[in-house]
Amino acid sequence: MDKDKKLALLEELFELDSGELTEDTVLEDLATWDSMTRLSLIVMMDDELGKELTGAQIRDFVKVADILDFMDQ
Repeated sequence: MDKDKKLALLEELFELDSGELTEDTVLEDLATWDSMTRLSLIVMMDDELGKELTGAQIRDFVKVADILDFMDQ
């Protein structure tokens, strides 16, 4: 999956318009970066990528780039 597709998945998850997210977007700056979105991120990672994501890993995410890096692992 290419970076644009990954960003589109994250924009949908964060309820943002296309093109609003960049790799440098700070997660804490997003109004929708809350516990429900974090839970949805765990589900999306499993459903879309077959990856297991833990709460501890999420706590280490600072920017969108951190999520994209995890998606590439």
